[in-house]
Amino acid sequence: MPQYKVPLREIRYVLHDVLRAEKHYRELGRDDVGTELIDGILDECARFAENVIAPTNEPGDRIGVRRTDDGRVITPPGYIEAYRQYVSDGWAALCGSPEFGGQGLPESFGAPVGEMLVTANMSWKLYSGLTDSAVLCLEEHASDELRRLYLPKLISGVWGGTMCLSESHAGTDLGIMRTRAEPDAGGSYRVSGTKIFITSGEHDLVENIVHLVLAKMPGAPSGSRGISLFLVPKFLPDADGRPAAANGVSCAGVEHKLGIHGSATCVMNFENSRGWLIGEPNSGLKCMFTMMNHARLWVGLQGLAQCEAAYQASVAYARERRQGRNSSGDGSAIADPIIGHPDVRRMLLTQKALIEGGRVLTYFAGMQMDRALHHADPAARELAGGLLAILTPVVKGFITDMSLECTSLAIQVHGGHGYVRETGVEQFFRDARITAIYEGANGIQAMDLLGRKVLGSGGALARQLGGVIGSFCERHSRSEELAEFVTRLTGLLKEWSEATESIANRAARDPDETGAAAMDYLQLTGYLCLAWCWSRIAAVSFAALHRGQGDADFHRAKLATARFYFARLLPRAETHLDALGAGARTLMELPAGHFAF
Repeated sequence: MPQYKVPLREIRYVLHDVLRAEKHYRELGRDDVGTELIDGILDECARFAENVIAPTNEPGDRIGVRRTDDGRVITPPGYIEAYRQYVSDGWAALCGSPEFGGQGLPESFGAPVGEMLVTANMSWKLYSGLTDSAVLCLEEHASDELRRLYLPKLISGVWGGTMCLSESHAGTDLGIMRTRAEPDAGGSYRVSGTKIFITSGEHDLVENIVHLVLAKMPGAPSGSRGISLFLVPKFLPDADGRPAAANGVSCAGVEHKLGIHGSATCVMNFENSRGWLIGEPNSGLKCMFTMMNHARLWVGLQGLAQCEAAYQASVAYARERRQGRNSSGDGSAIADPIIGHPDVRRMLLTQKALIEGGRVLTYFAGMQMDRALHHADPAARELAGGLLAILTPVVKGFITDMSLECTSLAIQVHGGHGYVRETGVEQFFRDARITAIYEGANGIQAMDLLGRKVLGSGGALARQLGGVIGSFCERHSRSEELAEFVTRLTGLLKEWSEATESIANRAARDPDETGAAAMDYLQLTGYLCLAWCWSRIAAVSFAALHRGQGDADFHRAKLATARFYFARLLPRAETHLDALGAGARTLMELPAGHFAF
């Protein structure tokens, strides 16, 4: 079975050299978060991920979760013990507010730590992933009383959190939901309804589960304008804050899924359950988007993690597997390692280029969350908030789409051995497949990017992103070494900007143009962003080679991978440019009845 080894060198390179994390944290007034602290935490997390979490992955996938006759959900062997250590070692509270018992590290620090834990076992980490998102939602929107009661327990990891949106008839279209919340005499509400696809809706890792539930109150406006958000605990806390009376919350079933077998995906019933309003009445979607946007970045990180796990397995197998002859072999054995074959190298380099560029983009987006929340300068907060808004659907949509390619390539590298379960590599594809679906399917991310973020802002957010990339191009426009990257990046940025304006003009005349162009626009934006990330990497590694700093072979490998990305992967962007320019007519002219006869 594949053995996960945390890529500490890669993670440190991105944080320290490319994104200059120490400078970033100093600008936030966090002089305490320096290189020594960062590296010390990364070292400890790597040991925890490799030695405690990774061994639970294979049995978790093979055995999965089990629902008992009385509605309890039993997690796979080793999950409880690993989770208890996760809580006792303080990992759950790493980025939590010190006001409520957290350690207070900036939100972006959750990215490298989260990547390690998700790569070790995605299903296991899903149990705490949405708790982090729920904490952000409650910090921003809940009353002081609810925050004091629930945040210490959630931040410590003693209690868990969920997000309850979907119903059997209402997935993306939340405006038609049936869950209702009736006010009671005590100032709370009685929530009744059924929610589906609830990650960690019921399990045995925590003593209480706090559900954030979307529902409609009597007399609420129709559609999504009438949705409110409620905090509904599984057990009502007593006077001392301990779980006490059951609250009419039950698990009606668990889904049997393609992947993430160790994660409990539940059907949840709320029967006259007592809940408390979060935020203002009928502002539930606004409150929930605080949670959802964090969760969408988190899902992008899940896609990146599955890419990394699959890539490590691919490289290990390609070095060991001998088949045929190639130019790099020495003829001493009956066959040469397949890593010498050009087509195998194409598959490995595709994975490597998408992972390493995607890691920079994902971590950069996390840093914009830091700046949007904590920077002292209002203008800097506004700029960071805009960048975060436009990058969130790109990280979620593009990175998870690439995870399907990378994990599929891992199976291909293994050949027939990748298609059977014994090698374990097929799990990465199965686990990655959900990332393009949940927290808003990638088609929704594409519409969010183009419709809400780009066109909805009158192009302002696109100009912000273009300005950041354009500034990089201007700073390095006279560099002969970087010309091979910056010239192409500058040209693609111009094409992207022109395409954005063209779509806006067409969409003003025909609303179908937005949906017709959205997915190609998302992919085009993703390839543009990764080209920018690889250009940044190239600039850093060229500078390191000139100064004679670090491992020269490491930096030369970075430049070789950058060249591969620009020569072999970036040309895909032109295909998306052509496709989004085709307009809506090619999609809409076929009558619905003609799809089948």
